[in-house]
Order: sequence, then C-alpha cells, then structure tokens
Amino acid sequence: MTNPAPKVPQPDKRSVLLIGDVQVDFCPGGALAVPSGDQIIPIINDAMHLFHAHRFPIIAVRDWHPPNHSSFKEQGGPWPAHCVQMSKGAQFHPDLVLPPGTVVVSKATNPKREAYSAFEGTTLEDRLREVSADRLYVTGLATDYCVRQTVLDARKLGFQVVVLEDAIRGIDASPGDSAKAIDEMRTAGAIIAKASTLGL
Repeated sequence: MTNPAPKVPQPDKRSVLLIGDVQVDFCPGGALAVPSGDQIIPIINDAMHLFHAHRFPIIAVRDWHPPNHSSFKEQGGPWPAHCVQMSKGAQFHPDLVLPPGTVVVSKATNPKREAYSAFEGTTLEDRLREVSADRLYVTGLATDYCVRQTVLDARKLGFQVVVLEDAIRGIDASPGDSAKAIDEMRTAGAIIAKASTLGL
C-alpha cells in the first residue's frame, strides 16, 4: 500500500515564489536551450499573478556569467557560452512578466565556480530571511541541474519546498535525468505538486 501524497500547502505571507533561470539562452533558440523550456512561462506568469495579488514575495534568479566563466567550453567546461552578463541571452525571456517589486538575484558570477544552486555565492538566503520566509514554491529551468540543486540546498537550510512540476523543464542530457532529479528532491522532503493546486 503506497503512502498518500502529501497535502499541498497554500501560499501565505511567509511563502516566496522562486523563478529560476527563465532566460533567453535557456529557451528554444538560445545558446543552451532546454527543450520546450518556454512552455512553462504561462504557468509561471499565472503563479506570479497569484503571488503578486496577495503581496507575497517573488524572487527571480538568473545566471549572470562573466565572459570567461569556467563552465564554458572555451574555458574547458561542459557548456557553450550562455547567459553572459549584459547579453541578450542573459535577459529574462520576454514573455515572462515580472511584476513590480520582483527581487532579482544573480548567480554564477564568479568565473571560477559553476554554481548551479541559486544559494551558492548569492544573496538569496539573506533575501529570504529578510522577509521571514519559511516556504519556497520553485519553478524554472532546468529540472536536472539548477532546480534540483537549489531545492536540495533549500531543504538543507530548513526551508519547506513545493516544486511546481508543470512549471519546470529539464535537459535530460542522459535519458531519465529529470525524473531522477524529481525523485531526489522528493526524497529530500520537497513536495512535488501541480500549479493548479494553488488555485490558478
């Protein structure tokens, strides 16, 4: 007999909507495109509308690489150059409608560090503590890299996490990577839910 799925908590004033790396370079046509990465944007926009209407915090995280970042193939890394600071590819996707007051956090700004997690080398934890957040609703790209590592770090820091699985997409460099990432996040204590459970 399987355990029942955990009840999905509803957002409140101590909840934050976290949007990860919904940038031009990670969407179709970009330098490091996540397949169908742009298809999650309408769902994220709806979630942002809900949070903004209730004046709950929204934080948008972005890759913000220096031109000589160690993750780039030119520097011996695994990825093509992407999300270079001030470039078009580093901009949030134009269909992503960030409400007024959205906080932007930049990551992977150290040329010597990969920094998949939105917490690594950033002000994210401080921003969350400032608004007394205890729960994150996580969306964005890519499931098997930045979303996964951000969620695992959030759990280690003691935050409750709800991953909106219809508002994330993965790369699946190896088949099944995204499914494994979701299982790993669930094992770490994250709740995996649909955005529709938030009344969208």
